[in-house]
Amino acid sequence: MSSVLPKIRCRQIEQTDVPAIVDLLARGFPSRGSAFWRHALDQLTQRQPPDGLPKYGYLLESAGIPVGVILLICAAMPTDGALAPRCNLSSWYVEPEFRTYAPMLVSRALRHKEVTYTNVSAAPHTWPIIEAQGFRRYSDGIFVALPALTLSRAKAEVFDAAQQPSVGFDPFEQETLVKHKAHGCISLWCTTAERAYPFVFRPRLVKGFIPCAQLIYCRDIADFGRFAGPLGRYLARRGRPVVIVDANAPIAGVIGLFRRGSKPKYYKGPQRPRLGDLAYTEYAVLGV
Repeated sequence: MSSVLPKIRCRQIEQTDVPAIVDLLARGFPSRGSAFWRHALDQLTQRQPPDGLPKYGYLLESAGIPVGVILLICAAMPTDGALAPRCNLSSWYVEPEFRTYAPMLVSRALRHKEVTYTNVSAAPHTWPIIEAQGFRRYSDGIFVALPALTLSRAKAEVFDAAQQPSVGFDPFEQETLVKHKAHGCISLWCTTAERAYPFVFRPRLVKGFIPCAQLIYCRDIADFGRFAGPLGRYLARRGRPVVIVDANAPIAGVIGLFRRGSKPKYYKGPQRPRLGDLAYTEYAVLGV
């Protein structure tokens, strides 16, 4: 008796696929539930990716039914004076009976050679797999900071990004702050007498109950060290005394603890991401 192999197709996710993708992701990640995934897909619906890149990502389907999914959050970020495409791979799930076809899904997602791909939440058991796919670490740990306790000589004013600075600022950075605020992040300007520095944080709960803020975006990781005191006191007054920062070593002058090997970040492609830039990733857009 011969078995008939199912016909599998890999294609871009379209808006009409969203309800089925929500159900699929809810099965794959039951701790999050359907409401979370409806909100996540709604966030992607509102975004416009760079030309030639998907709005949502890719799916595997059998007999017209989605059986696998990988979400991609695509953006264009400034690199060496020009905008370069970057895609964050997120929320990869394939139904158990179709997992032999998972490489087809990943291959399709990674086919744009000019794009820098990131994986910022890889589970430890997947590290050897993604490294075999050509991904390399660019962040080897996290720095858990108490910036409000930092003695900083920097004189700076910190305020919500809804207010426009009276000193010079980068219009692209202003747009980044506005868009991330719409995604539920804390978007701030930190201004000196010379210019305005952008900062984006994602509100979080460590271990489900300790309020903190995760650094999502800044111009340079050194800026966080320079303005740690004013930023930390602004966040502490709003109930976020702890800040989590991607790092490869302790941040000089900032009180905190460096945890090597915790939540490493990976990339594949032409541009190595810099520390302090998780803009338009699943942390920022989906709130994972």
